[in-house]
Amino acid sequence: MDQSYLQNILNKVAEGKMDTLEAMDKLKELPFQDIGFANIDQHRNIRIGQSETVYCEAKTPEQVAAIIDKMREKNSTVLGTRASEDVFQHVKTVVPEAVYHSEARMIVVKSKNDKKEEFRTEKIIAVVTAGTSDIPVAEEAAITAESMGNPVERIYDVGVAGIHRLLSKIDRLQAANVLIVVAGMEGALASVVGGLVGKPVIAVPTSIGYGASFGGIAALLAMLNSCAAGVAVVNIDNGFGAACLASKINQL
Repeated sequence: MDQSYLQNILNKVAEGKMDTLEAMDKLKELPFQDIGFANIDQHRNIRIGQSETVYCEAKTPEQVAAIIDKMREKNSTVLGTRASEDVFQHVKTVVPEAVYHSEARMIVVKSKNDKKEEFRTEKIIAVVTAGTSDIPVAEEAAITAESMGNPVERIYDVGVAGIHRLLSKIDRLQAANVLIVVAGMEGALASVVGGLVGKPVIAVPTSIGYGASFGGIAALLAMLNSCAAGVAVVNIDNGFGAACLASKINQL
């Protein structure tokens, strides 16, 4: 439930277009809506400024579709992460306006009245990757950040193995207000970026790499041990979490 939904109800009551009993009925599901197999936190958007997001992995297509269908009634934007094509196709039958971003494995639903992208801020979040293989995680971050009202600059495939590629983008890096740096292998890119910019850097280790990368643990530990000041680290492959943090910082 976003602020516009609640404000619309209160305005109708104030204008005499809705009685208090009807308003109470519409608000009775605060702070959550029980649909049997899930308790949907419809109040989260009002409480923290970001609506609940549906983590689709390990849920059935029917469960995902039912949750998204209920959430779209009270939220202008609904996100589903880690969604397969099969899950999306089922959601599409229930929520026709749903859009699938295959690379990010994300479902995005915007209300019919909110199709135009309107950013809450003009400050830019830069999403930077070490390699092309890191792009799926980066796209999860980028799409999440955009859906939360932030303009996003994508700077991909600028890893330390060819550091001249990164240095050629220095103006774009320094123009950003917050940077999300996505890297697998040894995860060195976050430290390098952290030493080039004076803005918050959120590092995302990815599970990309050969055996000794241990599914992203090597990159995670490298990022946690960064000698660059001002670098924070989220979990392996967690582009969504990085974008949520970046958005909160960007909209302070």
